Parts: sequence; structure tokens; C-alpha cells
Amino acid sequence: QVQLAESGGGLVQPGGSLRLSCEVSSPGTLASFYSVGWYRQAPGKQRELVATIRNPGYIDYADSVQGRFSISRDYGKKMILLQMNNLKPEDTAVYYCNVASLGEPRDEYWGQGTQVTVSS
Repeated sequence: QVQLAESGGGLVQPGGSLRLSCEVSSPGTLASFYSVGWYRQAPGKQRELVATIRNPGYIDYADSVQGRFSISRDYGKKMILLQMNNLKPEDTAVYYCNVASLGEPRDEYWGQGTQVTVSS
């Protein structure tokens, strides 16, 4: 089965940086997934896409984080990384790691989430 474990959240001042990590436990490699990515949910709002990588390597970012966040994969460690720079108070949310399987219908898996708070 697939299990995801996020880490790296915390409290940071506006303009600061954080790096989120998602460790993927699964029978196959990261390349065996259709997509890997990060979503976030702020209080009172719906969960939204932050960044995703779709096989073979297409990367999409939410407009609100374009140019500030960077998503990457570490195949050797089976980790999905999200580097977040120039953080803003509106980036405050619980961040969730997500993977989707190949084939139809796609199975999706979620981590438990990690809190990111941007505040002075």
C-alpha cells in the first residue's frame, strides 16, 4: 500500500523560506505514479493545488505561488520536495502531499498534512 508522510512545516516570518518533504512508502518507484504533488487548505477554504509533477515531467504551479515555490522529486530517497521562498501570510495553510496512480480509474493517496504558518 501507499503511505505518505510530510515534514518540514512550521512558523516563519513573511519573506522567509521553508522546505517541505514528503516521504513515499510504496511498492514501486516514484516513476510508477501518474502524478505527485502538493495541495494546501487554509481555514474556511477548499483544498487547492499548489504544485504537481505529471509523468513524464510536466510541472504545474498555482498562479499564486509561481516564481516563489519549486517542486522536485528525489528518486533515490522516494521523496517529493517543495521549496517555498518569499513566503506570504496568505500561504498559511495545512499542506498535503498527494500521489495518483497510473491507469483508470486513478487511485489517490494523501498524507496527514503539515502546518505552515507565515506570520510576524
